[in-house]
Amino acid sequence: MTKAKGAHVEKFAEADLSGLREDLMKSGLDSWQAADLISSFLVARGYGVSTQDARKAAFRMEAISCSLPCLQEELEKIAQLM
Repeated sequence: MTKAKGAHVEKFAEADLSGLREDLMKSGLDSWQAADLISSFLVARGYGVSTQDARKAAFRMEAISCSLPCLQEELEKIAQLM
């Protein structure tokens, strides 16, 4: 797998991003669970992601209460082409 940085990562549907954001914001998710959720989201759309990158992104998203455009940007940073 290679980082998608510089390559085109699709603009995910707002409804999909909203659903992911809602799931991530549920209380009780730890960083491992959030990383799994992010990974599953990307894999379902044909991308890969390292577990470490997904955990870092989950932490960043949580720390700044990520908006949908922010979430899209974070996913673009960590998505890997399969």
